[in-house]
Amino acid sequence: MTLTTTSSPPVSGGSGAWRSVRAELRRRTSLKVSVAVVAFFALMTVAAPLIGALGGWGPEEFDKSAVDPYLGGLPIGPLGGVSAEHWLGVEPVTGRDLFARVVHGAQVSLLIAFAATAIVVVAGVAAGVAAGYFGGRTDTALSRLMDLTMSFPSLIFMIAMMSVARDVDRTLLMILVIGLFGWPGVARVVRGQTLSLKHREYVDAARVGGSGPWRILARDILPGVAGPVIAYTTLMIPGMIATEAALSYLGVGVRPPTPSWGQMIAESVAYYDTDPMYFLVPSVCLFLTVLAFTLLGDALRDVLDPRGGRS
Repeated sequence: MTLTTTSSPPVSGGSGAWRSVRAELRRRTSLKVSVAVVAFFALMTVAAPLIGALGGWGPEEFDKSAVDPYLGGLPIGPLGGVSAEHWLGVEPVTGRDLFARVVHGAQVSLLIAFAATAIVVVAGVAAGVAAGYFGGRTDTALSRLMDLTMSFPSLIFMIAMMSVARDVDRTLLMILVIGLFGWPGVARVVRGQTLSLKHREYVDAARVGGSGPWRILARDILPGVAGPVIAYTTLMIPGMIATEAALSYLGVGVRPPTPSWGQMIAESVAYYDTDPMYFLVPSVCLFLTVLAFTLLGDALRDVLDPRGGRS
């Protein structure tokens, strides 16, 4: 009598991995802080109109009484006009409330980053799984497309596209442009993981048992690549936030008066010595968000993708 044993699929994306994530969360204080910061800014993104309204001012509402016309429009009062009426001070010259603009700027900046990341992950996973599993001409065509996309000087191309596109929705255009250049990195990671999984015993057993390729991809391959993809995604979000901020800083991002953190930093450069609060408020928000996502991504990578981490 011959006994046939079938290996089980990896549990990198299963309950065991998430128990490890929870254990890591309890162990690392820095990770707890990072999760809290990420949750705070995510809530700010979702509920920006409600949170912004708490200060009593809209993001495009001028308060000329809060600036001194005889001092070049500098805010009246200490720390850039911080008061009970303007919690984080006001913008020089216009008197627009910084709290309202930072909150609404978070919605714009993080919406672009999250949406672009979603496009990158979906396109990258689809291309990587197809290239790794089907191989042959499919792998060759998709791999050459990855190489072609990665060969472009992406930042210069983004600036060029954003400069010539005028009468369009700039937020949507930024999402598409940033997403266009980000997917090959995810696709390469997923392709390599898929190549290592498609010859495992449980995949061969499913194939012999009559399962079609799409069923195998859905039930056996995708759960195996979920862990590295989740870790890679959280590490990618800070780069997306920084890219949006850089494009807005260079003047080819979101158009005024719609606020974004990068645009606010660009406008504050002229006042950093006379009104440092105007520069510090959006800069600190950008720094904290990027740092929190980076620490969270490092921790998830260590737990969900140990071979790609330090441990």
